[in-house]
Amino acid sequence: MASVLKVDEVKGVASAGVITITGEGGTGTQSLQQGLAKAWMDLYGAGTIAVNDSLNIASVTDSGTGRYDPFFTNSMNTANYSSALGTNGGHILTENHAVHETGKFYLSCGNTTFGSFADHEGVHVQINGDLA
Repeated sequence: MASVLKVDEVKGVASAGVITITGEGGTGTQSLQQGLAKAWMDLYGAGTIAVNDSLNIASVTDSGTGRYDPFFTNSMNTANYSSALGTNGGHILTENHAVHETGKFYLSCGNTTFGSFADHEGVHVQINGDLA
């Protein structure tokens, strides 16, 4: 019979915020905190924009056709974080890494050739890095 562990909080022994998990092969390890997304968002970005669902996204500003500025609920520790971006369909989504901020980021969506900005109904983002 499999064991079940039910807890409300997990803390590392050496440091409360550091928990290391042994990988699938049994030889490598993974920092649990580093392996978790720190923010994600499913945005309806056409017409009146709306966040369908999210984690750590407080609000999103519509900054013009195909441009969105999401704000974090809890800021990132530094502006050096990564993102994974996608859309439903043939639009191209980019993030302006040159102007990363700890409290927000900038998204742009265009048509398939990215010759111009274009609103899109399904915009998806995942952010990885360290929270402040």
